[in-house]
Amino acid sequence: MSFPHPPAPARAALAALCAADPDLALIEAAAGPLPWRVRPAGFGGLLQAIVGQQISNQAAAAIWRRVAALDGAATPAGLLALSDEALRAAGLSRPKIAHARALATAFLEGRLDDAALAALGDEAAVAAICSVRGLGRWTAEVYLLFALGRTDVFPAADLALAAAAAHLKRLDGRPTARGLLALAEPWRPHRALAARLLWHHWRHVTGRAAMDDILPPPEPLP
Repeated sequence: MSFPHPPAPARAALAALCAADPDLALIEAAAGPLPWRVRPAGFGGLLQAIVGQQISNQAAAAIWRRVAALDGAATPAGLLALSDEALRAAGLSRPKIAHARALATAFLEGRLDDAALAALGDEAAVAAICSVRGLGRWTAEVYLLFALGRTDVFPAADLALAAAAAHLKRLDGRPTARGLLALAEPWRPHRALAARLLWHHWRHVTGRAAMDDILPPPEPLP
């Protein structure tokens, strides 16, 4: 789901961030206002993150729409009741089917819980999500950023963020995850906003749409 503008508190934080880093201040002037993308919290948001792992935004959006349209996919029990054939027909690979089932099982067994995740600090929430097979740090950080609205999460392993930072900062090459974390250190405590700006910059530079803009599901999963 995408809104045309950030909420007022985020807008104020963006102003402070851009005042501190003139390069970040150039992004909206060239690319237009920063759209505000949010994803559903809980099972649906993490399932969407699994769908988007290691594929293009275009492919992820198409697969996500088909998965969201499956009868029962909106709930952990419903997804577990779906056959592998139905999930493969929607576009999920064999590993992602296993990961989606592991996620559903974790919610049904209470090892993951919407309210409990929301109450945890960033690192504790990342650790809880990463305890589920197939859910790594990138998936957890994307979830915290877009579904829980955490303000200082920074998915440093994201290749688009690294490419955007290299372009914006006129670096000789794309930084490693460790190098990108070091580059992002001055952006605390608004690193999630910096990430949103960098993705916005990269979409503008490359002409690629975000997953949430291409084929949004008919309605967000609960």
